[in-house]
Formats: sequence, structure tokens, C-alpha cells
Amino acid sequence: MREWRKRKGHSQLELAGRADISQRHLSFLELGRAAPSRDMVIRLAAALEVPLRQQNALLVAAGFAPVWRQTDLAAPELAQIRHALDFILAQQEPFPAVVVDRHWNLLLANAGAVRLVEFLVGPLEPGAPVNLADALVAPGVLRPYLTNWAQVAGYFIRSVEADAVSDGTTATAQLLERLLAYDGVAAALAAPPAGFASGPVLPMLFRKGDVCLQLFTTIATLGTPQDVTLQELRIESFFPMDDATARLFRDWSEASGIEAPRS
Repeated sequence: MREWRKRKGHSQLELAGRADISQRHLSFLELGRAAPSRDMVIRLAAALEVPLRQQNALLVAAGFAPVWRQTDLAAPELAQIRHALDFILAQQEPFPAVVVDRHWNLLLANAGAVRLVEFLVGPLEPGAPVNLADALVAPGVLRPYLTNWAQVAGYFIRSVEADAVSDGTTATAQLLERLLAYDGVAAALAAPPAGFASGPVLPMLFRKGDVCLQLFTTIATLGTPQDVTLQELRIESFFPMDDATARLFRDWSEASGIEAPRS
């Protein structure tokens, strides 16, 4: 708990105030001179905004059973959540949208995302696992077609660094280590930021042959999740930054026979 408090930048007095306990009691808990109840562990973890997965780890360390479930996204009890995700992906058509877990493993993708990937790198093997972090940063997947790869990869890796600090897990640290080991990453991180001259948001500029695509992304999460799986979901939607890109995605959609939902 002390490590989490320091990671979040709180003094004992600040955390005690947030958790509505005395600083003396918090000091005793951190020193091991007092044993926390299960409710106290949850209260302190909530005050520190510790993710649900790590809250379970704190409970186990204190001798209690985990309280937060981690449910497979395909489980029947998450059917309504899955319907909502499918709805979001469908509404994004003909433009790409994906759902990933906390380590950027692909869980769901709409037809627009499939068409983009197939245009750039060709068809994927059905059922093959896809990690979007590796696909973006590794040399041989998206990098050859992303003309501003250094800027995009640098920004992305800094976000993974923030994740590693935030969740403190070995798995996220290993993801970061793997990404940092790819050729060209050190130079990408050392490159100066694009600045506002490149636009109000950092675009992803793809080029293959004579085709140029300009996209920007948004990332959404589920509100008030009470399940580890759901808290760690990210929904990334891609939007065109120019009319030519928008027309191309619409043409691809019409050619495939999939009509985009109307607003």
C-alpha cells in the first residue's frame, strides 16, 4: 500500500484524508503494526484509484479472497456488454473500430478495421492472435506503410510507459520492454514532438502505392466497471481527417456489400 501511495504521489496525511482515517492508523498499517480489515483494504485502494486487478492483489496480500471478478468477454453474464460493444463497432462503419484488452490484444474488430488491415498487409489467418502494440511498433507489419511512424510510435510507447507506472504489473512491464527492444524505437522516442503545425491531433498517415490515408483515433472505456475484464477494455475508433480518406472507406464498404448505419 505504501508503494501505491508513493506511486500516486500522496503523503500519508493526504491519503488518510481521502480515506477518512487518521494518519496515525495509516502509518501503523504501512509499518505492519496494525492489520487492515478487508473493508479497509478496499477503502484505501479506492482512495488511491488502484485498478481492480491490483485491488485483488492487495486483498490477497492482506490475507483475503479477491472481491472483483474477471469474466471472459464471451460469458453469458456479459451478453449485454457484448451487445453494446457490437453496437459501437457497427455504428463506426465504414470506418475502423477495435476493442482491445489492457495489453492491446485484439478482442473485437468491425469490418472497417478488417478492410484497412487487409489493404495494408493482406488477409490475416482466421483466429490468429493479434497484438496491436506489436503490429504498430514492430518493423514488418504496419510500420512500412505509416509515413509518420516515428511520431506515432513514440507517442504510443509513452502511453504504454504510463500504463506500466499506473498498474505496476509484470505483464505491462514486459510489454513495454518488448516494444522498447524493436529496432528504431530509441530514435523514435528521441524525436521531437510534431507540434500543432501537424494539426490539432496527431494523425496516422498511411501510404501504400498511390493511396494515402489520414486517420485520427479516439479511445473510450466503459463507465463504472465492476469486473476486471471490463475495466481493462479499450474501444479505439478511427476517423478520417480528410474527404479523400472518408470516400475511400465508403467505397470499400460499398464494394464489400456492407452498408454503414445511418445516423
